[in-house]
Amino acid sequence: MEIRIDYNNMMQAALGEKGISDVEIEAYAKRAKAAFDAVINNRGKGMQGWMELMYNQSDIVREINECALNIRENFDNFVVLGIGGSALGPIAVFQALKHPYFNELTASKRNAPRFYVLDNVDPERMNALFDIIDVKRTMFNVISKSGATSETMSQYLIVDNLLREKLGKEAHRHIIATTDKSKGNLIKLAHTNEYKTFYIPDGVGGRFSEICPVGLLPAAVLGIDIAKLLEGCAKMDKRCSSFDLRHNPALITAVLQSIAMDKGRNISVMMPYADSLKYIADWYCQLWGESLGKAVDKNNNVVNRGQTPTKSLGVTDQHSQIQLYTEGPFDKVITFIEVERFRSKLEIPVRCEDFPDVNFLCGHDMGELLNTELKATKYSLCKAQKMNYSIILPEVNENTLGQLLYLFMMQTAYCGELLEIDTYNQPGVEEGKNATYALFGRKGYETKREELSNAKAPSKEYTA
Repeated sequence: MEIRIDYNNMMQAALGEKGISDVEIEAYAKRAKAAFDAVINNRGKGMQGWMELMYNQSDIVREINECALNIRENFDNFVVLGIGGSALGPIAVFQALKHPYFNELTASKRNAPRFYVLDNVDPERMNALFDIIDVKRTMFNVISKSGATSETMSQYLIVDNLLREKLGKEAHRHIIATTDKSKGNLIKLAHTNEYKTFYIPDGVGGRFSEICPVGLLPAAVLGIDIAKLLEGCAKMDKRCSSFDLRHNPALITAVLQSIAMDKGRNISVMMPYADSLKYIADWYCQLWGESLGKAVDKNNNVVNRGQTPTKSLGVTDQHSQIQLYTEGPFDKVITFIEVERFRSKLEIPVRCEDFPDVNFLCGHDMGELLNTELKATKYSLCKAQKMNYSIILPEVNENTLGQLLYLFMMQTAYCGELLEIDTYNQPGVEEGKNATYALFGRKGYETKREELSNAKAPSKEYTA
């Protein structure tokens, strides 16, 4: 059950002069080969440790499944404390594979704890969670590789304090730490407090971490088959092992996106046509934006490269965003995610015979309507000569989802090489973190604090 890529609507054959020609793809062949070789040659090295996660975690998967079973049997709630990839990945997989109203189901129908992710430091939201959960029946999973992530560690301090108040010496049984094996604050806290611990492998950054314990533990707690998820990743990995552009889905889409950027298509719209895949778009936005948005290239030349990712949902956003995509600027590539077979069927009953503009829907089912509207949207975009391509899933399950996640990670790795930037650093993120540390008076950030204090104050002239 393989996912497929249809990129006809990126090409001149469909879009005319606004599309990409075979000649342009052929002209990219040398750069594509260099990108392919760079990714393959660095496999498992540096920050490309994520490329081996499908093959080197059998013992970890077994341990995670044992831990997850214990949690399902003894806890009513499972709460992730994390931000960035530590939150977006677990949310995306949860939404894709579990009931859309999972937390509202009865315990017998869920057969797993209710699931929550705290990925912000809004005090109203965090207090609201404590209004609906009993912390004495809750397992908290604190995820931070460094243990210095301000948002996650502030959440941890609040939760740890609350658990100590409620449970005393038993508080440590309600926290699992997912962190670095030897470095950082969280592993020290884990050892001191005897927390159950899972490790984030070396060479796995946050936005590539969904297929390590960061994402596998929450998924397993929810009853998701994480072995099948990894099998899907491995299946896509094998497809990406060939340089043949026509048979390597991640490489061809990376080349197409790179050519599109050359042509001024600097916005990447991710538009799944399935509610189950809605949060895949959120996860993708971090992966694509944080990996490719860089000020300098590998030679330290100022290039300000990247393609702005944005999310949309079919058919919901046909009634909000498609007007812009169809008739607005030629600055976007729309990626559709299509599902051929939905996991449930709902037929539209035969009614309203006296209203032909309603009755024409009768006898069809909702999935058919959804995919017909997708077909119509593709047609309208092509008619307007707007670039788009489709990723087609036969159905949504652990295996196809694993293929999809790994496709995007490989596409990102290839595209970073094509753009000649460091795909894995994030200096723009670090700048904001360092400024926050300085403003809070963290030791070691005195120079940054002085820099901030010397910044020009806002002018009242430009305050309305």
